[in-house]
Amino acid sequence: MARSWRLLSRGGTLVSYGTAATKDSGGNSRLPVLQLFARLTLWNYLPNGKSAHFYDFWAGRRRLSDFRRRLGEDLTQVLRLLADGLLAPQVAARFPLSEAASALALAESRTVAGKVVIVPDPNGS
Repeated sequence: MARSWRLLSRGGTLVSYGTAATKDSGGNSRLPVLQLFARLTLWNYLPNGKSAHFYDFWAGRRRLSDFRRRLGEDLTQVLRLLADGLLAPQVAARFPLSEAASALALAESRTVAGKVVIVPDPNGS
């Protein structure tokens, strides 16, 4: 996170959308998230023309209709950026559906950078 912040130019925006790296940390599971919020808040007060935000994918679930509307809008925008070539997902590996167990094992191993993608089997079965 700090490295990403340092790489931003003036006018850049850093968006954190998860804290999976802290999921298995010992101690209080909320502390790393609170530390992240504090860091992002501090960075926003620096006079360097950069900004930092946290995007909570699951925010608003208590009001299901609002949550679904916002989620639909957000996913539409992300898919549009992807289709326009402005986002390039980092794919670590692709596995056919018949090898889903291997794909999940790799994804859970924390040994790869990027997403592990499961695709249809080439023979269609």
